Amino acid sequence: MRKILFVSFIMLFSFAFTLQKKTRVIFFGDSITELGITTRPDAGTGYVLKIDSLCKTENKSDQYEFIGSGVSGNKVYDLYLRMEDDVLAKKPDVVIIYVGVNDVWHKILLGTGTDADKFEKFYLAILKKLKEKNIKAILCTPAVVGEKTDFSNQLDGDLNRYSNIIRDIAVKNNLPLIDLRQKFLDYDKMHNPDNKEKDILTRDKVHLNEKGNLLVAEAMWKAIKGL
Repeated sequence: MRKILFVSFIMLFSFAFTLQKKTRVIFFGDSITELGITTRPDAGTGYVLKIDSLCKTENKSDQYEFIGSGVSGNKVYDLYLRMEDDVLAKKPDVVIIYVGVNDVWHKILLGTGTDADKFEKFYLAILKKLKEKNIKAILCTPAVVGEKTDFSNQLDGDLNRYSNIIRDIAVKNNLPLIDLRQKFLDYDKMHNPDNKEKDILTRDKVHLNEKGNLLVAEAMWKAIKGL
């Protein structure tokens, strides 16, 4: 009888372990994230795919599920408007918010963009919706629009300003922050002696190349494991 009970316990334990729910992570952003689930000759493997590879390398693929939710051209209010279908309906455990480049860049590229006060309001509105559903959020600062190291990139000032908004939100709400803006600046300072505007971490001043995808993937994977 004891043997039967022991075997039954082992079977139940194994069954429960097998059915352990994976942590579902959604990467929520613009074209940088949209490209994160692709592989291209000029960009290599996208950062979301790289994170999945890092996860498998560490034998943790049974613990995590990764979903890319990036749409080209998206700004912070676009993310807010598509939250219900593209995020909440998928019931994630963690959402990584990577937005801000278009809010700044499109001011000169298309004559649109997002004013700083509206950027903050929409960002907070996104976080409120996530909090209501008990979904963890990880915040990212926008990296670069141009990689020159002498701060002669046209949008360096605005990128710093919007990054500071996200940093402040992270501190005030006690949320994890991946400071991609600072990471890119530090990397470019060390690896861009010729003051080039691209081809260090980006292929076109904005979208990631192979090295950029790897830098982002490693930073995000570290943050995911740290939750």
